[in-house]
Amino acid sequence: MVMVKKDKITGEALGTGRRKTAVARVRLRPGSGQITINGRNLEDYFPNERDRRWLLEPLEVVQMREAVDIRIRASGGGLTGQAGACRMGIARALVSYNPDLFPAMRDGGYLTRDSRMKERKKYGLHGARRGTQFSKR
Repeated sequence: MVMVKKDKITGEALGTGRRKTAVARVRLRPGSGQITINGRNLEDYFPNERDRRWLLEPLEVVQMREAVDIRIRASGGGLTGQAGACRMGIARALVSYNPDLFPAMRDGGYLTRDSRMKERKKYGLHGARRGTQFSKR
């Protein structure tokens, strides 16, 4: 089943992505390929080439890099977590924009949430699992 979410006023396709503690709310509409994240362009917001390439993967798979404008509001986590959240949000927005893209997004793994989270620190330990150093004397 494909969830289609569109803004009632502007008609933009919506998608929400999450990774670690980061959340990205994506709005997609027909355009010229402009990507804006928190009011800044893609190269300014993600200086790391790997994060930019990872974020653009869903668009490259369906050859829509130059066909849509994307506005993203990202919050929480670090830059890599936000890039992963944006990637998932873009994939969901693409499916909302055109439900025929669902098989390509599913097969690429772009719609699957990465559930790995940081393990919490336990009392009596130095970290999540690291204990105190053993002393013989």
